[in-house]
Amino acid sequence: MIDIRFIRENGDLVKENIKKKFQDEKLPLVDEVKALDEEFRAKKTKADELRGDKNRISKEIGGFMAKGEKDKAEECKKRVVEINEELLHLEEDEVKLEEEIKKRMIIIPQIIDDSVPIGKDDSENVEVQRYGEAKKPDFEIPHHIDIMESLLGVDLDASRNTSGHGFYFLQGDVARLHSAITSYARDFMINRGYTYHIPPFLIRSDVVTGVMSFKEMEDMMYKIQGEDLYLIGTSEHSMIGKFINTLTPEEEMPLKLTSYSPCFRKEVGAHGIEERGVYRVHQFEKQEMVIICKPEESMDWYNDLWKNSVDFFRSLEIPVRTLECCSGDLADLKVKSVDVEAWSPRQEKFFEVGSCSNLGDAQARRLNIRLRGENGNYFAHTLNNTVVATPRALIAFLENMYQEDGSIRIPKVLQPYMGGQEKLVAKK
Repeated sequence: MIDIRFIRENGDLVKENIKKKFQDEKLPLVDEVKALDEEFRAKKTKADELRGDKNRISKEIGGFMAKGEKDKAEECKKRVVEINEELLHLEEDEVKLEEEIKKRMIIIPQIIDDSVPIGKDDSENVEVQRYGEAKKPDFEIPHHIDIMESLLGVDLDASRNTSGHGFYFLQGDVARLHSAITSYARDFMINRGYTYHIPPFLIRSDVVTGVMSFKEMEDMMYKIQGEDLYLIGTSEHSMIGKFINTLTPEEEMPLKLTSYSPCFRKEVGAHGIEERGVYRVHQFEKQEMVIICKPEESMDWYNDLWKNSVDFFRSLEIPVRTLECCSGDLADLKVKSVDVEAWSPRQEKFFEVGSCSNLGDAQARRLNIRLRGENGNYFAHTLNNTVVATPRALIAFLENMYQEDGSIRIPKVLQPYMGGQEKLVAKK
């Protein structure tokens, strides 16, 4: 959410930013906010004047009573009653106006960084760099479900019976491999100085609306019926929410956090949810990294975060690339974002396995996450990035480690998490 003062002083810039994101239908919101804000401030000024009059008149009542001038005192009392009634109406108007302003403010997109490429949608995202050699072996790579089934590692039929499409049973070596990857990701981030967390998997609506846009919430979140609780779509939601209404000394910055959680997503509007495989699912597990920092340091931490993801996948010998998200592909709260994509030798293309985002002060402003500095209090900046999300990372791993004899090679970094196994052998 943008600072209201910025909108007052830079309305044209805010409109230009909306155009860069190809959301012209939101352009009227800027003038609406400015008009409502002007009306709000006028009523607030009037209310402050009336409170001053009330205090002055209240003091006069005591003076008139002391002098025995009861008639004048009664006139003053009547005026105080009139002021109270007028204040009541003004305060009600202020609350309504604040609500109307906020309703519009939360859907005006954050000002994007100047370096963000301009484009309408994800088809115009820009490749930044590749890491590792993306190549296809001279033997066929099966579909990831065929690989899992050859290891007796997945049961999709049973999951459809228990839960429907978009769910899965992992079992045996594949289930162990899944856990090994997430455990390795946990230790990878701890070794880089991040504090490990396991957060709540359910959060209240005030946290949900603080960390994401309303459209994202509607398309992603599962709500618990009859309760003000939502299943998280990523542990970032809980981790940022942990600091709601906090004031932290700036010398404690940055806060470097890494967190594990299951994740639940409705995937409304997603294509392929019923296609064969476990690429896009309703439930998965994830290791996340989160930074809370001073504004002037956020872009440095942004670059540090996405590099962690690249280093993680390269340590597993998986080729990756970074893809800069264009303006039209950025969620409204994001200032800048880059996707990390892993190589699929079967499809001979890259696919998304994680996303790194700098949200500026958008989440902090919504959740009142502030820092205390020498020159006063100010809003923090928040950032997040995926270390690893399964089963997407599992797909990339199985395809890239697949051998001609049908076995799966286990890289050295992962062997301690797999009981020392150097490979998985197909069972059928």
